[in-house]
Amino acid sequence: MSQQARDFKVNDLLKKHKFNEKEIAEMDDSQIEYFHWLYFEDSVYDYM
Repeated sequence: MSQQARDFKVNDLLKKHKFNEKEIAEMDDSQIEYFHWLYFEDSVYDYM
């Protein structure tokens, strides 16, 4: 993941107050992508 993409996803997670900066600093790229997907991606099942 590019640094720009990582920064964007980290900022979104911080805005949602799901994690603090220390927790995010310890995460690797795949964990950040997973939690961003978990909290921000809509699913077709969300609308059923």
